[in-house]
Amino acid sequence: MAQQSTFLEELMAAGRGVISLLVGDRRAGSFFDFSRRGLIGSFIAFLAASTVAAYLPLVMGDPHPGAAVAAVQIAILFAVQLGCTALMLRQIKRLDTLVPYLIADNWMNFFVALLLGACLAAGLGGEVPTIIFGIAAIVIEVNIGRLIMTLSPLQIAMLIIAQVVGLLIGSAIVFFVFPLPPEATAQLLVG
Repeated sequence: MAQQSTFLEELMAAGRGVISLLVGDRRAGSFFDFSRRGLIGSFIAFLAASTVAAYLPLVMGDPHPGAAVAAVQIAILFAVQLGCTALMLRQIKRLDTLVPYLIADNWMNFFVALLLGACLAAGLGGEVPTIIFGIAAIVIEVNIGRLIMTLSPLQIAMLIIAQVVGLLIGSAIVFFVFPLPPEATAQLLVG
């Protein structure tokens, strides 16, 4: 993709790229800026999405666990998942695809978080939008592996497994660092 002159143009192009990834368009990679500037722009988008995810519960009237705690939890999950992904890519000698993966994944997370946040803010929360956006995210992740990273089907499966393992390890770390209060634990056990 040609160098973008503004962040807004980069955002719009990345939006087209994410939609292209969702539908499996082979030209999806052409919408992303895979330069250092593009990486920084994608991290700005990821931070914006993380901020929305951290503060949305406060806006919706649920002050727990708190925006600062939620931001740290998101950072832990991101770091562990990224570490597992990088380790897997190193094992298959495709570490060269880490930056394109990061850029496309950060933009995907931005748009999914933005749309999911809009649904929650509009009162359309619950399991159905979460499931729909979860399925869309999985399709996009597979297409990032297939169209952006040019991985084989087995390598794409390994990428998804590495991300799930990273998510599970990150969740365990978050649980141990920020344990649930006793009343929340009791509520989870009761039903």
